[in-house]
Amino acid sequence: MKETTVILADGKFPEHPVPLGILKKTQRVVLCDGAARHLRTLGTEPLAIVGDCDSVPLFIVKKYHNKIFRIAEQETNDLTKAVTWCSGRGLKNILILGATGKREDHTIGNISLLLEYGRLLKVKMITDTGVILPVYESSEFNTFPGQEISFFSVDGTTEITTEGLEYPLVRRRLTNWWQATLNRASGSTIRLIFSPGPLILFMGFGNKEWERSVF
Repeated sequence: MKETTVILADGKFPEHPVPLGILKKTQRVVLCDGAARHLRTLGTEPLAIVGDCDSVPLFIVKKYHNKIFRIAEQETNDLTKAVTWCSGRGLKNILILGATGKREDHTIGNISLLLEYGRLLKVKMITDTGVILPVYESSEFNTFPGQEISFFSVDGTTEITTEGLEYPLVRRRLTNWWQATLNRASGSTIRLIFSPGPLILFMGFGNKEWERSVF
């Protein structure tokens, strides 16, 4: 975790042992401004609090005035502001926590933004159920038998062939988000062979050895 920066967004605070363990181990945590209310729960000092800061309590503003980075523009959300702040300071290995679990429009927006973030840095989103990441080219991933796997083509043009899934796809064109969801890994690896990209990949929790290897 030494080279990793955690961004805690203002969604549902993590409950699963994996994201909670990441928060406990991390040496660098950047808070989207609304997540600053979790400072006492975190038990660690933030590297920065980033956002438009319209929802930061006054006592936190006073205490952490030298760590608050106010970005007033409204064209991007606070999560994007935090990612951009990290990228601009050379922090290129990012785990995003707390980005889902409240309003569905925020959740969908935050997940879709991974495709933009991944062009700037190495990024994964960790939820209470699994890992979400952008994939830009044909790739192989470590899995475990029965692991829940879903992936999404956002532009409706991707043609994909898969290996290592219980329900394989062969030169399947993905024209809607639901078409490659609710699959499962059949062994220790899966391979996604596709063009054009990118894809958003979801990999579910459920195997402690796999979880340790990933984080």
